[in-house]
Amino acid sequence: MPRIPNTKGHETILFIGFLTFYLCTLLGNLLILTAILADSCLHTPMYFFLCNLSVLDLGLASISTPKLLVSLWTKSRTISLGGCMSQVLFYQFLVSTECLLCTVMAFDRYVANCHLLRYLIIMNWRVCAILAAGTWITRSFHATILTSLAFTLPYCGPNVVDYYFCDIFPVAKLACADTYVIETVTFTNTGVVAMTCLFLILVSYVCIVYSILKMNSAEGQRKAASTCSSHLTVVTLFFGPCTLVYMQPQLSKVLVTAVQLFGYVATPLLNLVIYTLRNKAVKGALRKLRGGQTTAR
Repeated sequence: MPRIPNTKGHETILFIGFLTFYLCTLLGNLLILTAILADSCLHTPMYFFLCNLSVLDLGLASISTPKLLVSLWTKSRTISLGGCMSQVLFYQFLVSTECLLCTVMAFDRYVANCHLLRYLIIMNWRVCAILAAGTWITRSFHATILTSLAFTLPYCGPNVVDYYFCDIFPVAKLACADTYVIETVTFTNTGVVAMTCLFLILVSYVCIVYSILKMNSAEGQRKAASTCSSHLTVVTLFFGPCTLVYMQPQLSKVLVTAVQLFGYVATPLLNLVIYTLRNKAVKGALRKLRGGQTTAR
C-alpha cells in the first residue's frame, strides 16, 4: 500500500498535475525521438545518447506515475505483489542506467571538446553501441540482483510501504529478517557506483573547462560551453535530488517525498525542455518534422 503523506483532500489537484506532467513527458520525448531519427543530420554520437536518455525518461516517468494516477483517482492505495516487484525492478534498472548514461555522455562531451580532430575516430558507431549497450546490460543485472534479494526476504508483518511507490529500502523495512546483506549490496551497487560516476563526470568537466579556457576564440569558447551546458544541467537535476535525500537523513518524510517526486516525475520533462529549448539542431529537426524549414546548424 504505497502512499504520499499529507495529501488527503488534494487528490484531484495532484491528479491533474501529475497527469499533465506525464502526458507532456510521453508526447515530448516521443516527438524528440521521432525528430532525431527522421533527420539524418542528427545521426551523431551526441544525439544517439540523447535518444537513449529519452527512452530512459519515458520509462522512468512510467514506473510509478500511472499507478499513482489510478490511486489518486480511485483513492485506492493497494498494489499487487507483482506490481510492487515490477516497480522495484524497473526503478533500480532505469535510474542506475541513467546514472551510467550521464557518465557516458560526459565522456562524449570530453572527447568532443578536448580531442575534436579525433572525435569521430574515437566516438565511432561501434564504440557508441558498446557504451550504450554496456549501460543497459550491466544495470539490468544490478536491478535483477537487488530485486531478487528484496523479495526472497520473509515478510510477516504490516504490508504498508511507507513511501509513494515500491523501492528497495521501503520494502526491505517490512521484512521480518536481517536486511544487512541487501543493505550492503544496495550500498555497493548504488552508492559506490553513483559516487564513482559523479567523480568521473566532474573530472571530465574539469578537463573540458581547461580546454575551453585555452581557446583563443571567444566564439569558440561560447560554442564549446553551449554544447556542455545542457548535459551539465541534466546531471545536476539527476544527482541533486539523490544527494539531498541521501546526504541529509534528517529531512522530513514530506520533504523527502517532494524531492523524490520532483526527481522522478518532473525531471524527465525538464530534461526534454533543456535539450529542446537550448538546442537549435533539435528545434530545426522538429520544424522539419512538421514540414517547416530547418535553421542553420
